[in-house]
Amino acid sequence: MTNMNMGRITFYEERNFQGRSYDCTSDCSDMSSYLSRCQSCRVESGCWMVYERNNYMGNQYFLKRGEYSDFMQHFGMSDSIRSCRMIPMYRGNYRMRIYERESFGGQMHEMMDDCESIMDRYRMSSCMSCNVMEGHWLMYEQPHFRGKMMYMRPGEYRNFSMGGMSGMKFMSMKRIMDSWF
Repeated sequence: MTNMNMGRITFYEERNFQGRSYDCTSDCSDMSSYLSRCQSCRVESGCWMVYERNNYMGNQYFLKRGEYSDFMQHFGMSDSIRSCRMIPMYRGNYRMRIYERESFGGQMHEMMDDCESIMDRYRMSSCMSCNVMEGHWLMYEQPHFRGKMMYMRPGEYRNFSMGGMSGMKFMSMKRIMDSWF
């Protein structure tokens, strides 16, 4: 039985849940000591971000409860999962300020809900910094929640160089509101 306060994800070395496995209930910055590679997983509970490189770097993908039998097929990944981060359950308000340029420069807009296109809504060409005041968000490089994504938890982000996403510009944002269990 899974504790209601934690998520659970099982990673497998091979596609289709084959090979050695590793059960995870919290953040893991480097899975190499548990698995030589990771090409499929089952999310039993919680919401997770998985990363192509160690230390939460590189391309990242949002996973919720379900089965992911082949990361290459589901996400077009070039390699395998190397680290993961559990997204905490959150039931409060959502609020974020987005800025057109790095270091909180240019136009600023405050958001409290999803935005499919900052160009359509705000006439803003890109978002290059933000301040997440409440909630957990996914930011996407293209409008309509497409392209590379980045998980943003509360905090100030003067630029998006963390996670190996230097120079990234985001065009759409979505609140992480998925049911945890």
